[in-house]
Amino acid sequence: MRAWLGVVCRDHVLRGTGLGIAQLNHGRRDAVARLAAGDWLVYYSPRTSLAGGRPLRAFTAIGTVADEEVWQADEGDFKPWRRRVDYLPGAAEAPLARFDGTLDLTSAPDWGYRLRRGLVELTAHDLALVRAAMVTA
Repeated sequence: MRAWLGVVCRDHVLRGTGLGIAQLNHGRRDAVARLAAGDWLVYYSPRTSLAGGRPLRAFTAIGTVADEEVWQADEGDFKPWRRRVDYLPGAAEAPLARFDGTLDLTSAPDWGYRLRRGLVELTAHDLALVRAAMVTA
């Protein structure tokens, strides 16, 4: 079991949680193919929406990958790759500022640069802190 952080704007996270799916890196296959059944997926949303959204900087959803199937959706001209995810019901957003330097993720000076990849692995320590904050909020 591994834990992953997907970097996605909140609007897209809300659509994905409503559908019970994960989509990363604008629908590219390689990111969702790295996930395995049972892995944790936490979404971090730097902004509320992709174009013109306001800064958010919060963890916005958390769940586990439901199965091993990587599948391609058909939305006309857009054919993104996706995974099914069982999101924790009632999980609340958790602002990054709440963690005040306690996350391994933010311990390096250039931590924000790593997020540009769209998917980074989380430590067990960070997963436990973020999960506790989102579930008990």
